[in-house]
Amino acid sequence: MKTMADAFHHTLKDVYYAENAIVKAMPKMIEAAPDGEIKTALKDHLKETKEQVGILKEVFATIGETAEGEKCDAIEGLIKEAEGIIDEAEGKALGACLIGAAQAIEHYEIARYGTLRQWAKELKNAEGHDLLSRILDMEKAANAKLTGIAVGKN
Repeated sequence: MKTMADAFHHTLKDVYYAENAIVKAMPKMIEAAPDGEIKTALKDHLKETKEQVGILKEVFATIGETAEGEKCDAIEGLIKEAEGIIDEAEGKALGACLIGAAQAIEHYEIARYGTLRQWAKELKNAEGHDLLSRILDMEKAANAKLTGIAVGKN
């Protein structure tokens, strides 16, 4: 990557891969969730993630590119961690650990979208900035919802 535009495009491909990987992994987390409140939060997040994939396609269009992913090792690791929790934890620990795993994913996404949004601004891509701001707000709200569930369970 030699330019900010290159960095933006690369990171956009990274997060596009991540969102699609989350769409594939989330149903297993939903199925494993031990109570309705956690299931509902994860189902809501899955619905939003699918919407975000569509928004990301719009962001790619703002730079004249077709949406494509590039393997994201970070999200692969976070998903692997969630799968390990599903295999090993049970009861209250399962619920708490699933919330923690979902929040780790949220925090990764928040970091990526915050970066991309700022880079879009620096690249004078106002439409991309607005679209990424929308996704960032969704991610922050999902994280706050998970925090509320976690705090309410203790």
